[in-house]
Parts: sequence; structure tokens; C-alpha cells
Amino acid sequence: MDNPFKHINQPLKDVPPELKAKVMNDVAMAKLLMDLATLFSYNIGNVIETVISKRKDNK
Repeated sequence: MDNPFKHINQPLKDVPPELKAKVMNDVAMAKLLMDLATLFSYNIGNVIETVISKRKDNK
């Protein structure tokens, strides 16, 4: 079995352009989905902080 740690100091190989494009597209799609999820979901921490601060103000 080949020791993968022996390859750490070796120069990096070029990635095929089609593979690089696919990975970059997948990363962009994941970022878009995360941004959409953030846009359409509640920020629970902010909601809790607002409720607590309003309850303190009412006392």
C-alpha cells in the first residue's frame, strides 16, 4: 500500500478544465441555495434576542 503522506511535498498537478468548471459550478449552486435558505428562513438568534429585549423593555 502506498503511503499518501509521501506525496505532500510533491508539486501539484493541473486539474482538467471540465472538472474544475463542474466543481466551481457546484460550489456556486451550493452558495446560491444557502443564500436562498437564509433569505427565506428566520434568524432564530435574532428573534430570541428581540423577544428578550422587548420583554425587558416592558417591565
